[in-house]
Amino acid sequence: MKFTPVYIFSFLCFLSISCDDTVKSSTSSDTAEEEAIDFSAKGKPITIYTTANSTALRLAVSEGPVFSDAEQPLEKEVSVFVEPKKMFQTILGIGGAITDASAETFAKLDATKQEELLDAYYSKDKGLGYTLLRTNIHSCDFSSGSYTYIQEGDSALTSFSIAHDQEFRIPMIKKALSRAGGSLVTYVSPWSPPAFMKSNKNMLQGGTLLPEYYQSWANYFVKFIQAYEEENIPIWGLTVQNEPMAKQTWESCIFSSEAERDFVKNYLGPALEKSGLAEKNIVVWDHNRDLMDQRANVIFGDPEASKYIWGMGFHWYEDWSGGDQLYENVGKVQESYPSKNLLFTEGCNDRFDAAKYQFWPNAERYGKSMINDFNNGTVGWTDWNILLDENGGPNHVGNFCFAPIHADTRTGELIYTPSYYYIGHFSKFVRPQAKRVATAVSRSTLLSASFLNPDGKMATVVMNQTDSSISYNLYVGDQRTRIEIPAHAIQTVVY
Repeated sequence: MKFTPVYIFSFLCFLSISCDDTVKSSTSSDTAEEEAIDFSAKGKPITIYTTANSTALRLAVSEGPVFSDAEQPLEKEVSVFVEPKKMFQTILGIGGAITDASAETFAKLDATKQEELLDAYYSKDKGLGYTLLRTNIHSCDFSSGSYTYIQEGDSALTSFSIAHDQEFRIPMIKKALSRAGGSLVTYVSPWSPPAFMKSNKNMLQGGTLLPEYYQSWANYFVKFIQAYEEENIPIWGLTVQNEPMAKQTWESCIFSSEAERDFVKNYLGPALEKSGLAEKNIVVWDHNRDLMDQRANVIFGDPEASKYIWGMGFHWYEDWSGGDQLYENVGKVQESYPSKNLLFTEGCNDRFDAAKYQFWPNAERYGKSMINDFNNGTVGWTDWNILLDENGGPNHVGNFCFAPIHADTRTGELIYTPSYYYIGHFSKFVRPQAKRVATAVSRSTLLSASFLNPDGKMATVVMNQTDSSISYNLYVGDQRTRIEIPAHAIQTVVY
């Protein structure tokens, strides 16, 4: 797979934002910022990348008409309006999760296909240029079985060892880091404490963390981070608990808002601080958009808990019917707590069916979510498993799902789904330290978001969910050009 590079990404930071700020500082902004920039599209060339249903177009490149002086838009015209002077949050990164399932499937590929997979996700020129990575702390549903890093009952953690991960997951993460140029914003998430620490004495089926093990569990995070960093895998941050309000048939643990607040305030935050890991970024919630506002009120409303917390993670599973998601809840949290950051930590299409590898609505779900989440203040977006096998697994409880790329381990074939390309319309062109730029559409037939990259180029993503092609005006400040987008398509316009 080969993509023509849009540009050579400059690692120089811009707009008085240092590279270190990505890691150590808030990337949020509650109001548009008037930046002293000299951005003009007048007479400049346009490069358009298009992916469209019922065509062969997959991140296909074409040249667009140059910008010219804008005229007053007409009432019935379809237009996208970009205002470069109005900028919002700074982008942390876009990427996906390397789980046990991804790593075990990867290990079954021959060397050529492994190289192709690494390029497809982590190369900026040949692939999607992923910059963000999530991985699990011991087992999750996308593992071949349940396991921990200690012997059962070892609350002192004297038996702690990540030997399990050294077979598949750590080698794959190291290869991903190398292919990404040596750096990925990597964060980690637990699905359940060990069984003996829980009220139900089971890693599965929910339960709660027993108070007498709060300190031991906090120390477990510290041990994990230290062990991975000894493997030369830098850890940027951690989420407190994956889906803390879900009793699942797989690894899960219930934390009320108050329990999560108190665990961070009294145990996890101090444990990281005491161990010299205070710079690690703590992310709370890590669950759906539906309840995130209440969780933010309880945790961010407590100054002693809030001081340890970088921001809030969220998923997209609150509406299984496929209807409109609660995107506005993301914006409401950002509006109420502008000093905190928002990070999309997981999303995938469930109910795996190999006959639906090319099912276009799966891809459109990604495009719709990413545009709306970024427009509501999200600084990073993380897909779930980057690779699964021909069964949508492995998964030890039968919770089989889609990934952007599947491997048929019987034939060694890699299968690229439309979701892969839709994610790429963001990750390939929206780089770390980019600023989101004010963008609006004149008709609901289109969705759009824009970003100004560190190299001074703008990327405007436009999505058409209708059954017809649409001709639209792209207004950028006082300049305008006209572009056509096919039916059920997504475009990234770079200028």
